[in-house]
Amino acid sequence: MLFEKNDTILFIGDSISDYERAKPVGEGLFNAWGRSYVADVGSLLNCMYPELRLRIVNMGIGGNQVRHLDERWETDVMERKPHWVSVLIGINDVWRQFDSPYMPETHVLPDEFEKTYEKLIRRTLPAVKGMILMTPYFMEPNRADPMRARMDEYGAIVKKLAEKYGCTFVDLQTAWDALFQHMHPCNIAWDRIHPNQVGCMYIAKQFLKAVGADRA
Repeated sequence: MLFEKNDTILFIGDSISDYERAKPVGEGLFNAWGRSYVADVGSLLNCMYPELRLRIVNMGIGGNQVRHLDERWETDVMERKPHWVSVLIGINDVWRQFDSPYMPETHVLPDEFEKTYEKLIRRTLPAVKGMILMTPYFMEPNRADPMRARMDEYGAIVKKLAEKYGCTFVDLQTAWDALFQHMHPCNIAWDRIHPNQVGCMYIAKQFLKAVGADRA
């Protein structure tokens, strides 16, 4: 497995990570990780590998785009000095292009997304053991759907950056496609974005597989 004893793993992203996590820092007592996949990952890692004493920090904020991560990266990531940083961002960068089409100032187009994301990776890698990059997704099996097609563009950017910088890559969109061969997306998320408990655990499973966590 990637993680070693006393490692801190910091998760950052949007509402998919947030899910009512404690503010300003998502760690500590009273379910401070919130209810997202981050809480599932933290719970499972600490059950499977109790001897490692892994520290899990959730810094997701609902509504964030990659430009918001850029604005708060110094305080919410670098100053916290994690050993590992996991990023799940891009859904709102795409979504605003479809639910707010007449407000272009809220749209983060592919060029800005890639340049900003790459800047954050280059800034972070010298200070950490590694990064885990997770693709944004839309729970729509029809790849010809305009929003799904656009989301795939952003997922491809994340994959390209992960390969370029040697980061661990988690392809959530491909994982959802596999799941939806057996169920309808509405069984996981009414808006095809925000997963229920089953969906959060499914994301957590993809993360754990990618980092090599394989204990029962």
